[in-house]
Amino acid sequence: MRLVLDIAWTHVTSRVRQTIVGMLGVAMGVGFSVMMAALMEGSQRDFIAQLVDAMPHITISDERHSPPVQPAEQVYDAVAISGLTTAAIRPGIKNPYAIIASLEGWLPGQVAPSVMSKAVIRNAGRDTAASVTGIDPRRERLVSKLPTQISQGSLDNLFKSSNAIILGDKLATRIGARVGNTVTLVSSTGQRLSCVVVGLFHSGISQQDETQTYTLIKTAQILAGQTGLVNALRVRATDVMAARDIATRIERETGYKSVSWQEANEDLLSALQIRNFIMYTIVGAILLVASFGTYNIISTITHEKTRDIAILKSLGFTSATIRRVFLVESQMIGVGGMLIGWVLGYAMCLGLGQVEFKSPYMDATRLPLFYTPTHYVLAGGIALAASAFAGYFPARKAASVHPVEIIRGAS
Repeated sequence: MRLVLDIAWTHVTSRVRQTIVGMLGVAMGVGFSVMMAALMEGSQRDFIAQLVDAMPHITISDERHSPPVQPAEQVYDAVAISGLTTAAIRPGIKNPYAIIASLEGWLPGQVAPSVMSKAVIRNAGRDTAASVTGIDPRRERLVSKLPTQISQGSLDNLFKSSNAIILGDKLATRIGARVGNTVTLVSSTGQRLSCVVVGLFHSGISQQDETQTYTLIKTAQILAGQTGLVNALRVRATDVMAARDIATRIERETGYKSVSWQEANEDLLSALQIRNFIMYTIVGAILLVASFGTYNIISTITHEKTRDIAILKSLGFTSATIRRVFLVESQMIGVGGMLIGWVLGYAMCLGLGQVEFKSPYMDATRLPLFYTPTHYVLAGGIALAASAFAGYFPARKAASVHPVEIIRGAS
């Protein structure tokens, strides 16, 4: 094997300029592949992080997964009575704090109660629809990023004023409200409530910033006209990716509908999977194109070293050994290009990370990049495979050379 390496090294170093060009071709493919993978995965992770942080990992609503069993069905197997209800169905989750205590016994995460409702918010003659979420500030810190998103005031200010409310900053701009102003909430049942604005928050998601408001649970219950109402439980799991399995177990144990963030955004996650497939296809295409440079170099060496090959075979070298020599040459070019490409890819990622964006529509000022050895290993592995593939056909041609015909001068 040492002799094979020596011969391959001699062939590669005898044409330094061509070898460098081939290595640079592979390096450009590896470098751009690493950069593109870091950019694509970084933007995807940033998007998912914003998506996950903007909402609870799991939302348990007061909607039953299946309709309650009718009394007659518990006694008579042959009788089915449907549509038997009371005159008025009391909304909300039954015994919510008992359910919370039960979940906290096994749930890897935190749970917080909330009251979800819709209302029209009025200020200075301007009306707009808003989502009102009643929260417990002490528990809210455990399940959401709201405390870090507040741009004016603080979450604890909800305790300091009667019927205090925190508005999304874009919602406040729309209705012309500032911290300290009094706004009016009108529920769907006509219930009116005057609330003092004690804070503004900015989540970075326009839909939330334009419509979302937060109050204490008790204030939201007054607006809904039902004391003790809790119609949603919000869960933040320790392992974000386990949210779907946790939601399934919660639904099975409580009977209430539980929706994980994956279920709520299935269409977006499907689009991201297609995006990843496109990314890796482009990366493979870049490296495949780069491999043609290796193919060209090995083909040229094969053509120029025909007499050397004939002499080696006449000295007893087998076709397999000759083939191995040229495959080793292609791998030398591939390894050299891969190492240069890793440095180039890292440098390009650092350069992209310094690019700064200034836009009123963007919270992020720099490109989100994700650094991981996986990108380098993947790009390098594909580059070596492409180099081996590019070197195989010239190596097979070299191994098929007949020494007698070459020595006699046959073309």
